[in-house]
Amino acid sequence: MDYQMIAWIVILILAVVVEIITLGLSSIWFAGGALVALITAALGGPLWLQIVLFVAISVLLLLFTRPIAVKYFNKDRVRTNAESIVGRQGIVLAEVNNLKGVGQVSVGGQEWSARSVNDDQVLEEGSVVEIVAISGVKLICKATAKAPVQVEVSNNQ
Repeated sequence: MDYQMIAWIVILILAVVVEIITLGLSSIWFAGGALVALITAALGGPLWLQIVLFVAISVLLLLFTRPIAVKYFNKDRVRTNAESIVGRQGIVLAEVNNLKGVGQVSVGGQEWSARSVNDDQVLEEGSVVEIVAISGVKLICKATAKAPVQVEVSNNQ
């Protein structure tokens, strides 16, 4: 067994061990590439071909199988805390205006600073919005087709 085969075996084992430790679909793609490179080395292929196959197979596995694997492995994942707000609807408590840097939205009884998806769109007080993302501590919102609702703002302090 020559040094090239030993190197590919070590890379293969490391990739599998990292995958087992992390369980995050982070290195299994490289294990596939290392396996193909190991087979190429065992058949007497030149080092440059082993490296090209390692890179090519790893990238191909990453690009074509990762989205499918993530979809099926993470289907039971429950969104928690702030990320559970994305996709929900909220009510604008104070005008959302990106140019002025102001805005406040209520979602699930919690008040958040908010910004619009579009800088040129102002979301009026009482408007119903959909939360599309969270950036830091600000909700990123877009207008919905629902009619504005009557909003009462209390200043209990």
